[in-house]
Amino acid sequence: MEVRFSRCADLAIHKKMVVAGVRGETPSEDRPLFGTPTAQWHTLAPWLTEPRATHVAMESTTNYWKPVFNLLEPTFNTWLVDPAHINQVPGRKTDIKDSEGIADRLQLGLRRPRCGN
Repeated sequence: MEVRFSRCADLAIHKKMVVAGVRGETPSEDRPLFGTPTAQWHTLAPWLTEPRATHVAMESTTNYWKPVFNLLEPTFNTWLVDPAHINQVPGRKTDIKDSEGIADRLQLGLRRPRCGN
């Protein structure tokens, strides 16, 4: 399959942390954790900019995604994807694997955003 977006980032957003990665750049074991206070979220966008991510995908779990989405949307092509599509993939048991799967499918253009650019 053809890669549509080569610089995709994925985010696993939780109540107390955000786990981030950039496809092809961030091995699973080296994923940074960002705390949820707003001051720490402001370090997320510069971190994503360093590897020149152009697209950011995240799941729409509860309401934790909203402030992160609003922070990143002006800078990145930010996509919110439906977690129902991710949870049906067999073998994906962790948040990191889920977020990697989101980015994999986004890279190939297999995901459409629920909202975003």
